[in-house]
Amino acid sequence: MAKTIMVVDDEVRLVALLESYLTQEGYQVVTAYDGDQALDVAHLNSPDLIILDLMMPKVDGLEFMRRHRAERNTPIILLTARVGDEDKVLGLELGADDYVTKPFKPRELMARVRAVLRRAGQTTPQGRSLEIAGIYLDRDSRLVRVDDRVVDLTPSEFDLLTALMISPGRFFTRLDLLDVVQGVRYEGYERTIDTHIFGLRKKLGKCSDVVETIRGVGYRVKAE
Repeated sequence: MAKTIMVVDDEVRLVALLESYLTQEGYQVVTAYDGDQALDVAHLNSPDLIILDLMMPKVDGLEFMRRHRAERNTPIILLTARVGDEDKVLGLELGADDYVTKPFKPRELMARVRAVLRRAGQTTPQGRSLEIAGIYLDRDSRLVRVDDRVVDLTPSEFDLLTALMISPGRFFTRLDLLDVVQGVRYEGYERTIDTHIFGLRKKLGKCSDVVETIRGVGYRVKAE
């Protein structure tokens, strides 16, 4: 069955362009032109992925994410025309899986769509679990617990933590981890990893120091 993708942007021509590309790729497409309308469309259609503009009338992209995340954990790719990193960082902290800066190449966006959907649909053999320094991770159910507390991670945060916990003590560069998160390496987007790691540490609470920063290199999980 074809995946359903929702495109949300107040630029009518851009929505039509993306709808055309996505349809050619075999996806079903639903659209919305502001955040308020998008909340209704998402509720009715339960899309598999959302391509979301940050700057929109009525309800902007960030506010849409806050409200939608209270109902579903749909993978989200942000579109932004803003040069500054502030909104990108906030969007990633709210749980976005990726972002693309306008103007962008449609082929690059299609690659991002495939990578995010692939990660969201990944399954692993049953019974595969990892446990390090009070952090328990089940790769089959995608469950993470710190002691007895269930930690709600975004798909990107879960994939990063999995990669780090599988190889404790190993150094991962930002590009290595970008490959884990996006399925492709795009130089210039490495700082996305810093934002995901920040969100991951925040959610791990007292176990946050398990994820170490190696200055000039990247990140690792401490080997016990």
